[in-house]
Amino acid sequence: MTAATAGRDGRVVAFVDIGTNSVRLLVVRLNPNHSYTILTRQKQVVRLGEGEFDEDEIRSDAAERLILVCRTFADLARTFAAEEFVAVATSAMREATNQHEILHRLRKEANLDVRVISGQEEARLIYLGVASGVHLEDRQAFFIDIGGGSTEIAVGGEKSYHYLHSFRLGAIRLANLYSPEGFSDPVSPAQYRKIQDHVKDAIVRSTTRLKKETFDCAIGSSGTIMNLAEIAQRTLPPRAAPAEPVLTLADLRRVIDLLCSLPLEQRRKIPGINPERADIIIPGAAILETFMKELGLRSIAITSRGLQDGLLADYLSRMDAFPLLGELSPRQRSVLQLGRSCGINEAHARTVTSIVLELFDSSRDLGLHACSDRDRELLEYASFLHDIGSFISYTNHQAHSFYIIRNSELLGFDEREITFMAYLARFHRKKTPKKKDMVITDLGEHDQETLRLLTPFIRLAETLDRSHTALIQHVRFSHVDKESVSLEVVARGDCQLEIWGIESEKKAFEKTFGRKLVFEIIDSRSEH
Repeated sequence: MTAATAGRDGRVVAFVDIGTNSVRLLVVRLNPNHSYTILTRQKQVVRLGEGEFDEDEIRSDAAERLILVCRTFADLARTFAAEEFVAVATSAMREATNQHEILHRLRKEANLDVRVISGQEEARLIYLGVASGVHLEDRQAFFIDIGGGSTEIAVGGEKSYHYLHSFRLGAIRLANLYSPEGFSDPVSPAQYRKIQDHVKDAIVRSTTRLKKETFDCAIGSSGTIMNLAEIAQRTLPPRAAPAEPVLTLADLRRVIDLLCSLPLEQRRKIPGINPERADIIIPGAAILETFMKELGLRSIAITSRGLQDGLLADYLSRMDAFPLLGELSPRQRSVLQLGRSCGINEAHARTVTSIVLELFDSSRDLGLHACSDRDRELLEYASFLHDIGSFISYTNHQAHSFYIIRNSELLGFDEREITFMAYLARFHRKKTPKKKDMVITDLGEHDQETLRLLTPFIRLAETLDRSHTALIQHVRFSHVDKESVSLEVVARGDCQLEIWGIESEKKAFEKTFGRKLVFEIIDSRSEH
C-alpha cells in the first residue's frame, strides 16, 4: 500500500509519537516538487508510564494528561490544514491492560486513530529516522535509543540494517522499579550497581551476539542520551569541540558520579540538565553506560533524530512519485530537499554543479591544487545550492544563500561542513574571500585556504551558465605551467554571455593561482 500523492498545493500530514515519557508532534507539508516543509514540531511530557510498570495499566491521571495533550496537538495540526494523521504508541501503551479503553477515548475525544506498534517495529522506525539523517557512507553503526519504557538497538549502515532488538528497559521503568520516589536522595554505588546488574542481565544474550559484530561507530538518540551529553558539555572542563556532538564513556562516568552524588532537588539544578528528567536520568545513564562497557564503546555520537523522523521517512518511502529516499545518501537527500523547498532553478543548479566538478577534477589532475575528495563533495553541494538565496530576493542573493545554508538543518553534515558550504555559496558572485577577510574568521585556517582555492571554480561554473540555457557541454583545464593555465570550453552555439563571464572572472582566478588564464571556446557543432 502506498501513501497518498501530494496534490497541486501540497498535502499536510501530521505524525504523532506517543511515548512512555512524552508525546511528540511533527506536521509536514509534502510539496508537489517532491520536497517537504516542516510546519511545526512540538513535544509535551505526559509521563504515561508513571506507575504503570508496577500496576500493568496506565493510571487515570496519566490517561487524562495524554488525552489533553493529544487533543491539543490534533487541534494544532488541523490549524495547519492537516489532512492525514499517522499516530503510533510505544512501550507504555503496548503493555497496558487498559490500552483498548484509552485508544477508544483517543478516537472519540481527540479524533485520533492510534496504532500500537511492537518493540521490533519501534526499533525499525528509530533506525530509519536516525540512519536517514546521518552520514555513514560505507560504515556500519550501532544505534541505541533509550526511552521511558524500552530501549531499542540496531546494527546497520546508511541504507539497511541487519539486526534489531527492543528491550523492556527504560528510564521510567527502572526508576519505578528501583526508586518509586524518583531517587530523591543521593544514589549509593551499591544501589547504582544493582541497576547496572539488572541491565546487564537483560541484555546479555544480545551483547554476546553483538560482540561478534563489527561496527565502526555508535550513534545514540533519545532525550536521555542528548541530556547526558548536554550535562557533560556544561559541567566538565572545556576541550576542543568535535565536529559533531559526542559523549565519551569517560565523560559519561563523570556525569554519573555527579548525578548520583546529589539529592533530587540539587540534581535539578545541574547545568544542562532537563529538570523534568532529573528523577529518571540515573537509570537512563545506567542503561547507556552498561551497553557502552559491554560492547567496548569508547564514545557515542549524539543525534536529535528518532522515531518521529522514522515515521516521516517511512511515509515518504511508500509515497507515489516521491523519490527523496531511494538510492540517495542522507546528504544528497538533504541538499535536494532544501533546494526544492526554496524553489531553486534545478536545471541551472545541476548545470553549474556538473561544470564545477569538471573544473575541480581537471585542475587537480594537473596539480593546480591538492584539495581532497571531501572538499570536492562540499563544493558539489554548495554549487547545487549557490542560488538558493533568490528565494528571499535576487538582490544580494549570495548573502541570502549564505544565511539559508548556514541556518538550515542539513542532515548528515557537521557544523564545520555546513559553514564551509555556506561560504562557498556566499562567494559565488560579487565579493571574493581575502586571506585577511574578517568575515571568514569562524573557519579554521585550513578551511579558509581551501575556500580561497575553490571559490574561483564555483564563480567560473556560475558564469559558464550565465544564460541559464546549458550552452556549455564540457570544460577542462588542459595545460598548466608556471606562467599560465589553459581552459577548454566546449559549447553548442553562440555563448557570448558566457565568454564575457569568463573575462570578468579571469582576474580573480589569476590572483588565486598566480597564473594567467587562457581559454579556448570550441563549438561542438563544428566538430561534426
